[in-house]
Amino acid sequence: MTPTPWIIIAISVAYLLGSIPFGLLIAKARGIDIRKTGSCNIGATNVMRSVGKRWGILTLLLDALKGLLPAATFPMLLHNMDLIPDVEGWFKIACGCAAILGHNFPIYLKFKGGKGVATSAGVLIGIAPQALLIGLAAFALVFATTRYVSLGSVIAAVVIPIAGVLLYREDGPLIPSVLVILSLLVIWRHKANLRRLLNGTENKIQFRKKKQQGD
Repeated sequence: MTPTPWIIIAISVAYLLGSIPFGLLIAKARGIDIRKTGSCNIGATNVMRSVGKRWGILTLLLDALKGLLPAATFPMLLHNMDLIPDVEGWFKIACGCAAILGHNFPIYLKFKGGKGVATSAGVLIGIAPQALLIGLAAFALVFATTRYVSLGSVIAAVVIPIAGVLLYREDGPLIPSVLVILSLLVIWRHKANLRRLLNGTENKIQFRKKKQQGD
């Protein structure tokens, strides 16, 4: 076989891996249909609110992993097996983006998926780790101040492409351009959250239960 079929196969597998709805599966294992609870989203934040903190963290890690593995390992694996001649940056990006599209538009759930934040973070570990670290710092600052995961995610999505332009511009336009596209996708997937933030109805993450009167 020529390299082209293997590249198509790898990108397709990356999409199918990204489509695995870990949040839905974890919640179902706990007896909860996450699509009918809280924000009805299958992502880690809704799992954390509706099922529990540790299950939300597990969902977060698994969703990030399904972005990291295609971007970081699929091209290298094919190269080590002598199925493709070189590991090129565009191939890593294509596999990572396929995983993100799988998470956002999963074939297993009639293309109704999550917002892609954790999966995008996993991909960025493989293709732009420095920009991701800056974005995570921005997220942590906003979240620590406001307790809004959605606002922190949107701010990180704004910061990451700016960092990408500053850090990777000398390597060409590919990575900065991809970071802009991925960030716009994250912001677009948060449009309902942004409306709720403007209306003051967005839910915060609370780590401590409020004490009831008389306690």
